[in-house]
Amino acid sequence: MHRWIRRLVALCLPWLLAACASQDIGDYAQARPQFDPAQFFAGRTQAWGIFQKRDGSVARRFHVVIDGRVEGRKLTLDERFRYDDGETQQRVWSLERQDDGTWRGTAGDVKGVAIGEVAGNTLHWRYTLVLPVKDTTYDMRMDDWMYLIDDKTMINRTSMQKFGIEVGQVSLFFRKD
Repeated sequence: MHRWIRRLVALCLPWLLAACASQDIGDYAQARPQFDPAQFFAGRTQAWGIFQKRDGSVARRFHVVIDGRVEGRKLTLDERFRYDDGETQQRVWSLERQDDGTWRGTAGDVKGVAIGEVAGNTLHWRYTLVLPVKDTTYDMRMDDWMYLIDDKTMINRTSMQKFGIEVGQVSLFFRKD
């Protein structure tokens, strides 16, 4: 019986440690430059990215052209993706800054509302993306971290999870035109 418990603990320990080691948005409060999503995304921005499977292998590469429009507290992002296999996709985000400084957003392929928090140079987004794969769709939990490097450059890392298990990661490099 004890051997079975030790095996179970050995199998679960890496997941438990990973859960305890998660980032906290407050850790970035003093990081500069200060990130303002409306300021950064106003106008034209381009991004280049990859999707990596759990084993680290690159499954897809893509380029995104983003046109951002600011109206008061609202930010609209029209994202046009082009993947390395020629597939194209469009996502239009409707984002709004809240009184408490957080952001809420919706898009056609996002289930419910995306919630974003900003601290220092960092934006942390959480949302559920409805991802089409072959003849079906999957609800993927997105844990999205954006780090402003300077007024024209940003890096983004996203963990994609299904049933609480990471299935892959997205890495993006943004550059303002």
